[in-house]
This record gives sequence, structure tokens and C-alpha cells, in this order.
Amino acid sequence: MDVKFAKMHGLGNDFVVIEDLAEEIDLSEDAVRWFCDRRFGIGADGLILVRPATTATADFFMQYYNADGSQAEMCGNGIRCLAKFVVDGGLVEAMTESIEVDTLGGTRRITFTRDRESRLDTATVDMGEPILDAAAIPTTFSGAQVFECPVETPHGTYRVTAISMGNPHAVVFVDDVDEAPVDTVGPAIESHEAFPNKTNVEFVQHVVDELLAVRVWERGVGETLACGTGACASLVAASLACLVGRTATIRLPGGDLFVRWHEDGHVYMTGSATNVFAGTLTILEEEDGEPV
Repeated sequence: MDVKFAKMHGLGNDFVVIEDLAEEIDLSEDAVRWFCDRRFGIGADGLILVRPATTATADFFMQYYNADGSQAEMCGNGIRCLAKFVVDGGLVEAMTESIEVDTLGGTRRITFTRDRESRLDTATVDMGEPILDAAAIPTTFSGAQVFECPVETPHGTYRVTAISMGNPHAVVFVDDVDEAPVDTVGPAIESHEAFPNKTNVEFVQHVVDELLAVRVWERGVGETLACGTGACASLVAASLACLVGRTATIRLPGGDLFVRWHEDGHVYMTGSATNVFAGTLTILEEEDGEPV
């Protein structure tokens, strides 16, 4: 089977994006891992299938897979890449200024600006309201909200603020993000029993005024150069801790995102998306179904 794909990234958080409006593509976990493998496949932090909307008001559905083959509810950088994919690819009308995309974490509205060639320039995603209820995130912590609660790891005790932006996040405040133990404490918190669905982990430093420096250990991926939902969770956690107000620039290793926790309760994330290259891949299958 020949599959057309685009390699895209949002601030270095990269994805394989495939149009599947006919819903003809069925990928196993092994197949997703193969696509995302940086040595034997295309290489990416995740894979996105652009499918038909599942609600009457939306335009598309984003089926999102982590690099390890697991499905995730939402991806902030990924949904900006999806928006650029459909806008630049002519899958929406030329004068369109916004789209709605269904995800497993809910429907997200994306507004965007265009450049002189009518390609998507920047995108603002309505990420919805942050979920602060402990059980709904989900976590096993008692109480209504998880704010700087202790988590025991093999590397010591860390205090986490848990938030869901359609997918779970555990925010850890640090004095120096460059020295943060992302590679050791990140996976320990990701798989901690307090998070039954596992969790993304953000290490957040308040730099100055409305500026946060963030590194992210993504569930099912590892450390990435950027994470849209993680940037939103970091802003909400820092606002709850009175470190910043309702807006902040989130400085990630791959670049900056601007995040605003609006008075309507919704979090809005603004950033770019980039096309890297496109191609056609011929997928052969062995008897066990694994692409080769």
C-alpha cells in the first residue's frame, strides 16, 4: 500500500501526518513505532491520522499516537501541525480563518493567520478549560485538587501539581530547568502509581515576570523539544502558585509558545507549525502484519 505523508513539527516536536479521510488506514502499535523510529522509519515524536469529524460541528478528527504506539487524548503541537496540513493542503476553503477538530480529549477550535501565499502562519488553539479535579485527571490522590503534593520516587520526593488539558500532566517547579533531572525523575513520575493512565511531566522554572522555562518528559515518548498541552499545564500551575498572572511566554527547548488562561476559563495557546518534507511510502507487510 502506498501512503502519502508529511513530516511536520511544532517547535521541534515532530510528527508524521497522514490524511485518512476515507478511513482506510489501520495502524498497529508496531506500525506506529516503525513510522516514528528515527533509524529504521521516518522518525517522529508521534503520528497523526487526519480523519473525518466525529461531531456535527467539527471539520476533522485527529487520531493521535505516541511514538511508542499508544494512543493519546490530545497533542497541542500536533493539532497546530494538523491545522497547517489541512490549510496548506487545500482541505479547507481558501478564505477559512478557523477550524474545529475533534480529539479523544474533546473538540478544539483553531484560529489562524495566513502568509502571502495563503499558507498557515501562526495558529491559536482553544485548549478548553483545565481539569483540576484529582479523580478526573486522573490521579489517585485524595482531595479535590492536586497542588504541590508529594510523590515518592527512587530519586527522592518531588512535589507535583496535577492538571489535565485533555491529557494528564504533573508539573514540578525547579530552580534551574537546565539542571532538572528530566531523564530520571520524568519516567519515574510518568509511571507512578498515583497516575493510573500515566502522565506527562513538566519541569518548570519561573525565570522573570511572565516568562517560564519548561522541559517536558512526554508520556510514551521521552523528553521532547516542545509540548503544547504541557505548556498550557505549566501556565495554569504557575498561575495557581502565584508565580505569574493569567498569561505567560513558555520557553521550551524548541522555541516559545504564548499561553493565556482567559477569564472565560479556557486556555489559549499560540504558536507556529512547520512543514519539513512530504513523501510517499510503500508499506509492505510480513505475515505478522509488521511493516517492512
